[in-house]
Amino acid sequence: MTTITLQQWPRPLSTTRGTILDAALAAGVPYPHSCQSGDCGSCKSRLLCGEVTMDGCAPEALTATERADGLILACRARPITDIEVAWLSAATAERVCPLRRVRATVIAKEAVTHDITRLRLAVKGSPLAFAAGQFAQLTFHGRPTRPYSMANHPGEAALEFHIRRVPNGVVSSYVADTVQIGDTLKLQGPYGTACLRDTDDRPLLLAAGGSGLAPMQSILLAALAGPQPRPIYLYHGVRDLCDLYEVELLTTLAKSSHIRYTPVLSMPAQATPYCTGFVHEAIAADFPTLEGFAVYLAGPPPMVNAATAVALGLGAPREAVYADPFSAAPEEPQHRTGLLSALASLGALVSQAIRQPRRRLVSQEVA
Repeated sequence: MTTITLQQWPRPLSTTRGTILDAALAAGVPYPHSCQSGDCGSCKSRLLCGEVTMDGCAPEALTATERADGLILACRARPITDIEVAWLSAATAERVCPLRRVRATVIAKEAVTHDITRLRLAVKGSPLAFAAGQFAQLTFHGRPTRPYSMANHPGEAALEFHIRRVPNGVVSSYVADTVQIGDTLKLQGPYGTACLRDTDDRPLLLAAGGSGLAPMQSILLAALAGPQPRPIYLYHGVRDLCDLYEVELLTTLAKSSHIRYTPVLSMPAQATPYCTGFVHEAIAADFPTLEGFAVYLAGPPPMVNAATAVALGLGAPREAVYADPFSAAPEEPQHRTGLLSALASLGALVSQAIRQPRRRLVSQEVA
């Protein structure tokens, strides 16, 4: 048993084998985080003293220079001695919803595209309280646990998820092929700090790639229910027309004068009335500045990273850019290949300990 002391939290935490983030979330700490897979850097923290081991992470989420300076990712760092840590991000959740572990029942299932399934779940007991943009961990019978974002308005009792089928995906294929209405599963959540701030009335730029539309849809619906209307710009990037979904809903909502919905097709097979190219290119073409905006992003890491760079380049405040990159799970081959490649690029730094006075970071590859 090791003790974790957080500079921004009054009580110490204890853990046995889990990560710093695991221990923090279990204790109800509003620790900044998003992907929980070492891809986004939202949980970047400073190791003030003690020793940790680091699971593999994307090099852009934590650079070699940052590692050498004593920075870690809380979702990848596992204490091996008592430690003291300070998170760097100011983006803690404004409204902390209690973490719950509940049973849920599938009450609706629909294929909305050739590779995305919409699931609606009823939670046993009281409805799950969450902030728009957050996600939950779902565990289907006999399958590994996976994170999926809620797509519904937080005030609704039934939870909606958009689950994209990943090639060779253990869970996503099971959802698409096997899950039936009436099936039960375990649900734990909510998680994530890339969620709508209740007191923030700035114009919103929402950008989604593929099933990243789920949290953006939830944010859009929650913002529309707010006391004051504000400009909302939603970009949804997909490859082709067959990959678009929720078009009718979003087109209807966009009839309001303060909402603009822009589908973006990166590889259209034929002429289309929609915008073509990439989401970050469309944003750069449409906005001379994003000063004063709150920016929310969700989807594949390359899309999220490119859109983040554009938003910051157009003047969006760094503390107002909330990113939720979607990554395939480690068991799925395409992610494992990318992960091993990223680890290899770190060279000797990954395989050896980084030692500094009063703190130590031990990095290791994930088998």
